Amino acid sequence: MSGRQGGKLKPLKAAKKVSKDVDEDDKAFQEKLKRDQAELKAAAAKAAKGGPMGGGGIKKSGKK
Repeated sequence: MSGRQGGKLKPLKAAKKVSKDVDEDDKAFQEKLKRDQAELKAAAAKAAKGGPMGGGGIKKSGKK
């Protein structure tokens, strides 16, 4: 049994907020990352629809 079971728990500490200056290069880089991520997601969805490697892989028989 815990010694603090019925008592009030301490609140969790909030994370420190970091103020960060964002310049044009950072904005452009973030936009590029978002576009690349969206393209990868679209390509993955297209590949998941079907194709030569539909997830079956090599089928092996039970016989040896």
